[in-house]
Amino acid sequence: MSIIFAKDEERRHTGNIKWDLQGPIPFGIADMDIQSPDCVIQALQRRLDHHFYGYAILTDEVRQAIVHYLKARHGAEVQADWLHDLPGCVPAFTLVARAVCTPTHASVMVCTPAYPPMLHCHEDTDCHLITVPYTQEDGRPTFDWQAMEAAVTPQTKLFLLCNPHNPLGRSWTREELLRLCDFCTRHDLILCSDEIHCDLVLAEDARHTSILSMPAEVLPRCIMLSAPSKTFNMAGICFTYMVVPNAELRARIIKAQGHSLPTLNVFAYAAAEAAYTQGWAWHAELLDALRANREIVARFLTERLPQLRLVHGEATYLAWIDCSALGLPNPHDFFLKEAGVFLDDGANFGDPQFVRLNFATSPELLRRGLEKMADAVEKLQKSAIS
Repeated sequence: MSIIFAKDEERRHTGNIKWDLQGPIPFGIADMDIQSPDCVIQALQRRLDHHFYGYAILTDEVRQAIVHYLKARHGAEVQADWLHDLPGCVPAFTLVARAVCTPTHASVMVCTPAYPPMLHCHEDTDCHLITVPYTQEDGRPTFDWQAMEAAVTPQTKLFLLCNPHNPLGRSWTREELLRLCDFCTRHDLILCSDEIHCDLVLAEDARHTSILSMPAEVLPRCIMLSAPSKTFNMAGICFTYMVVPNAELRARIIKAQGHSLPTLNVFAYAAAEAAYTQGWAWHAELLDALRANREIVARFLTERLPQLRLVHGEATYLAWIDCSALGLPNPHDFFLKEAGVFLDDGANFGDPQFVRLNFATSPELLRRGLEKMADAVEKLQKSAIS
């Protein structure tokens, strides 16, 4: 098997956010405790051995690797000149908001819960934020179309989407995306879709539908953001790209960027090309490992922690867990203090009664952390009775 989990604490004291900042058992930030595939490691080594590390560009070879990948894996026909590279998705949200919403102080619409940087990009751009909670339909989170219609205004110019969704884990269906495109068209909104988790669909009966596969008449208002970082565990290498079919909109975004972001480094391009051209056998094994871990979490919560409710999702290695039945003011603080388990705080996503658990770790560590969480809840309940 090509999937190699970190052993014990071998990632600690390496300057890693997850392992050096997030408590004894870190189930936080979306960073897998899994070695990147050999093809990425070998590509980086070859580039290191070149011994010249000057300024780099997005080459035609890297562009074509991405174009081929989007067609082969997601059925999206894109042109190479639609691509623009960036060091990360987080600055991309700000750039898009700046290009679309300023200087008119327009509004950005985001459905919640949401990936935290989506809820803060308006602060960098002097525009306004509109949030609309997701609703439930047949036991699954989905868009609250009625609430969205009530919230949108003539000043709303941008809709930020996470597809697949972080933290809900939803892999939006084509029907849901078509309806969202209709909403954006009727209200003249730019639709920016963060698809960084697109290759992490775990449900056997689901598949990723890219915003780039929508009807041609919708594409001029669409922006797609993605990266190999989550799939191949190379976030620290910092390679992200956006696909913008509309040339005028693409020019506005590049102008908004100006000189505010660094150029990418030689290693980012080498790693991205290797991942997209050679990493798919490893990827198939990764999905199997993540499915097995997801089953560990689901079964454990059912059998040992029925007080916690796992939200139904089809994708990502991030479990969104409802802790409201515990009656705690802050479940994140409780599990960190009483169990030594760091879970991402749902308050940062828009709901303080939830936590987000990253299960992309070794099965042994995953079980150990879950056991500690169960012990903490058991003590809590005993103290409540006494």
